Amino acid sequence: MGLVKSLLYFSVHPNQLRAILQWKLWHDPVHARDPSKEPQSLKDCFKYLEMTSRSFSSVIQELNPELLVPVALFYLILRGLDTIEDDMTIPLGKKEPLLRAFDSIIEKDGWTFNENGPNEKDGELLVHFDCVITEFKKCKPAYQSIIKDITKKMGNGMADYANNAEHNINGVNTIKDYELYCHYVAGLVGDGLTRLFVEAKLANPALLSKPELSESMGQFLQKTNIIRDIREDFDDKRRFWPKEIWSKHVDKFDDLFDPQNRQIALNCSSEMVLNSLRHADECLFYMAGIKDQSVFNFVAIPQAMAIATLELVFQNPAIFEKNVKITKGDACQLMMESSQNLRTVCDIFKRYARRINKKNSPKDPNFLKISIACGKIEQFIESIFPSQNPEAIALQQAGETSVAQKKSAAEEAEAKKDVFYLMLAVFGTLIVVSGLMIGAAWLAGARFDVALNEIRQGNFAPKDKGIPQVQNTAPAFDHAEL
Repeated sequence: MGLVKSLLYFSVHPNQLRAILQWKLWHDPVHARDPSKEPQSLKDCFKYLEMTSRSFSSVIQELNPELLVPVALFYLILRGLDTIEDDMTIPLGKKEPLLRAFDSIIEKDGWTFNENGPNEKDGELLVHFDCVITEFKKCKPAYQSIIKDITKKMGNGMADYANNAEHNINGVNTIKDYELYCHYVAGLVGDGLTRLFVEAKLANPALLSKPELSESMGQFLQKTNIIRDIREDFDDKRRFWPKEIWSKHVDKFDDLFDPQNRQIALNCSSEMVLNSLRHADECLFYMAGIKDQSVFNFVAIPQAMAIATLELVFQNPAIFEKNVKITKGDACQLMMESSQNLRTVCDIFKRYARRINKKNSPKDPNFLKISIACGKIEQFIESIFPSQNPEAIALQQAGETSVAQKKSAAEEAEAKKDVFYLMLAVFGTLIVVSGLMIGAAWLAGARFDVALNEIRQGNFAPKDKGIPQVQNTAPAFDHAEL
């Protein structure tokens, strides 16, 4: 049934199938990891990377060889730290010292941790954390220093939040607290990665003098995830939407999930989206400072996913009922587009900003602010890549077509052709599968002649003849004394 369902879906969404096939068949990574040259401990690290990373594993493994291992270990170390912080079965008296000392722990040979609760999905990483430590100590001292520094800052920040009883009970209160939380769990990651990129000479050193750019990179991703995961977090009794925002719309946080308050809840989510959108232009500015293609892909793909997710959750009541996410076809399309250059990433941001603006409702209290935020994104993109240039204007006045327009038209024609062939393939597969199922039924003894005869008579469903009365023919026994 899963195959049939997929075939039916792709038969009406052929562009989705086309994007998936293009990514799977024609994606050519800038760099390819070679496991045959790795020691067993490093192979184990990548095994746990694939186990714990839902979205970053593939892009990490396509990084420039200079940064492949440091970034992978950076991710695993922070994932281990987060696994301890996130486990509510670990007593605070034990958790806090671990969080604050984790930057020292990653230098202790053979250290492992097996006291996570049974439901902690990433606990396996800590059980075998010794392989991470082994490989970390092989990294260049400069990379070790950066990773240790970020680990220390993040560990202390997590410990502060773990100690904050108000946060643990009532969640985030103010927008300032919300920003600080996102800084600890994502902004610091952006800072550390930027320092690694610059140290490897794969990014412009000027990025270090503009820490607000790397901060926005992390904040944009984290805030988008927090908006998307509202239902999941609510079910887990976690509250990351700041009270300063939701209290403008409802009296109690739980009221956001009452179907009777759906429009009010959407207005609240719009304000959350607005808060996230203000980071978009700085994310684009940051990406302009990346020199290496693999690093550019690494930072651009998640940002493209984020702006697409932001458009998906905007004015979408489903976020209060279930966890929503972009389709696999859209994800593959975004990965193909965003792994090219800054212009294509800007086109993605412009496209989704326009979609958000189109969905924006005048009834929304933040209608004007959201329109301005979307306009600001387009204005920034226009300042980098003007939509009108002297050459294009001259060609337009002469009635000629520019090279870019010709290329775009050719790509569009090719896309239509591909979609046509994909639809033929999908329908052909449906016919073959249907034929096989009918043939199997016939071999099993199905009477198609009887079925066709009933259909001709207008009987499209079995008639309800009722339950026949069964006559009791059993002899009556006299239960007399034996």
